Amino acid sequence: MPADDRLPEGYAIPDTDEALLAECDVQVFRGSGPGGQSVNTTDSAVRLVHRPTGQTVVCRRERSQLRNKAECLRRLRSRLEALGRKRTPRIATRPGGAARQRRLTAKTRRGSVKKMRRRPADEE
Repeated sequence: MPADDRLPEGYAIPDTDEALLAECDVQVFRGSGPGGQSVNTTDSAVRLVHRPTGQTVVCRRERSQLRNKAECLRRLRSRLEALGRKRTPRIATRPGGAARQRRLTAKTRRGSVKKMRRRPADEE
């Protein structure tokens, strides 16, 4: 299921990490980047895919798989809470004085360019 910009209808975020983890596909892999031998030999990086929403979270910061899993769950919970929030609609506002002045200056310049393209008055 692709990631959507809102939670499914009637979905409630579980209170415990165990219940949230039960809704996820857990993938463990070797992390890349700095860290040398300890990173290259252990499968400490964690990827969680939340099945109901399709959200994916990856953490490979720590050497410990348990710490990375806990960090993934924290990130996933914050993302799900953000999806559950209602967005406030944007309130249209008037352009400010500086914006109006810039627009008028641009129009004046454009008008003078067009005036220069005209045929001279004595040739008409």
